[in-house]
Amino acid sequence: MSNEDQIDLIFKALANPVRRAICDELKLRPLTTKQICMGFPDLDRTTVMQHLKVLESAGLLIPVRKGRERFNYLDAMPIERIHQRWIGPHAAAATSALARLKRDLEEGAKDKLSAS
Repeated sequence: MSNEDQIDLIFKALANPVRRAICDELKLRPLTTKQICMGFPDLDRTTVMQHLKVLESAGLLIPVRKGRERFNYLDAMPIERIHQRWIGPHAAAATSALARLKRDLEEGAKDKLSAS
């Protein structure tokens, strides 16, 4: 699967509010599938499982079986790759601009003090 296809899967997975809510819960701690289902009483277990499958296909969820239970862990690395690709360069530019502004203001204050 190409990198672009993987990114499409991530955006598709995060486009759904239920899946985003599941990710929000999993960022706090791993949960069993039963615990996730209990958090969405309006959805039946099959629907929740379908959402978990989409998250897993996108690489956002890592299921681990322990006995009869399935623990679901959030894998934030795909989101980090998106951040590095689109947000990181802008954040770096903003940080650099703020550093220049700070330097210019400090130099301006020094010039005023030495002129006095």
